[in-house]
Amino acid sequence: MYKNILVSTDGSKLSAKAVRTAVRLAKALGARIVGLYVIVPYPAPVYGEAVTYAPPLAPKLYEDFANKEAKKALAAIESEAEAAGVHCSTLSATNDHPWRGIVRVAQARKCDVIVMASHGRRGLAGLLLGSETTKVLTHSKIPVLVCR
Repeated sequence: MYKNILVSTDGSKLSAKAVRTAVRLAKALGARIVGLYVIVPYPAPVYGEAVTYAPPLAPKLYEDFANKEAKKALAAIESEAEAAGVHCSTLSATNDHPWRGIVRVAQARKCDVIVMASHGRRGLAGLLLGSETTKVLTHSKIPVLVCR
């Protein structure tokens, strides 16, 4: 069935549930895990007619913080996989749109299924904030397992 499972994380508790699910699925199927953390590039601060202002976080600090968070989240995937005896590789990718990064990495790594969490936002919050999970479901040709 599935031999190469991509699990996407943002480091949240809900993502941890998706990681556990992906690892259990991989163990049951004899598959391997590809752990992914997508970093959104530093957002250039713009105000009004392309007038910039002093950002609260310098680009280098933002990059350092994002890389630190990625390493922490990916280490959790590696730890969970190792404890279960599942082969695992991890990577972080940079993309303006996390959903696009997830789909591209899944295709590039020839993954059979994508496992990810959904925060379950509905109504106006879902409409305004959007959902990376919904976008992956919409744009992926690879099956997606959503954990809540």
